[in-house]
Amino acid sequence: MKCKVAIQETAEGFSVYVPGLPGCWSQGVMEEEALSNIKDAIRKYLSVVAEKLEDAEVHEVEVAI
Repeated sequence: MKCKVAIQETAEGFSVYVPGLPGCWSQGVMEEEALSNIKDAIRKYLSVVAEKLEDAEVHEVEVAI
């Protein structure tokens, strides 16, 4: 899976978030650390989503843009 992330340099290092996953963000002192940390955050985020959908009827839709 590929996710677009936005990264910004800050006074403390780098802040990174996933615009497509509200609330999914992380940070790191170095850019590489921030990108590694956001990968973990994405995995955890999607794990929580999967848990919430366990008992739900789920459909997949395809959207062309």
